[in-house]
Amino acid sequence: MVEHLQHYGVISSKKVAEVMETIDRGLFVPDGTPPYVDSPMAIGYNATISAPHMHATCLQLLEENLQPGMHALDVGSGTGYLTACFAIMVGPQGRAVGVEHIPELVASSIKNIEKSAAAPLLKEGSLSVHAGDGRQGWPECAPYDAIHVGAAAPEIPQPLIDQLKPGGRMVIPVGNIFQDLKVVDKNLDGSISVRSETSVRYVPLTSREAQLRGD
Repeated sequence: MVEHLQHYGVISSKKVAEVMETIDRGLFVPDGTPPYVDSPMAIGYNATISAPHMHATCLQLLEENLQPGMHALDVGSGTGYLTACFAIMVGPQGRAVGVEHIPELVASSIKNIEKSAAAPLLKEGSLSVHAGDGRQGWPECAPYDAIHVGAAAPEIPQPLIDQLKPGGRMVIPVGNIFQDLKVVDKNLDGSISVRSETSVRYVPLTSREAQLRGD
């Protein structure tokens, strides 16, 4: 899978390739689904795990903000795959936090992580996954060097901008029917720069009730 993404130029970073080889995506997809195919997979509760090329793209966009010792937030952490990748990158001195509003996914993601190479980081506490409304971020471990949002917001939630450290970067899909993957950089003076990276299709960033209804 990783070689395929390197061949097509999706992965150019050695570090991202290493992390995606270390964290086995096969542990994070539902039984019976082909884990290494480059497409998103349904994980129940009207949620998906993103395609490997999207995970690779987001890891590369955030790579400089996922250095050892840094803090990273994964909003809509789902199966826990990308949160585990973040934890490996920031290491035991860093902090990787996943926030997911479906409690059943939180529970299963923790089981997935326990089977993965990120298990020691979960045990030691540098990696954690919480049930909560990711639109509010996770203030307890803020500010964050890196924030990833795995669902599309109509606009960028202010609490996430507030929890981004000066010098930090957030990657978030924005839009309704048509969505763009936005790269949000907080400059050292606290001002924000936003650019569009690519067009994407993500499930909406919404309330737990609306998601379960499939609105």
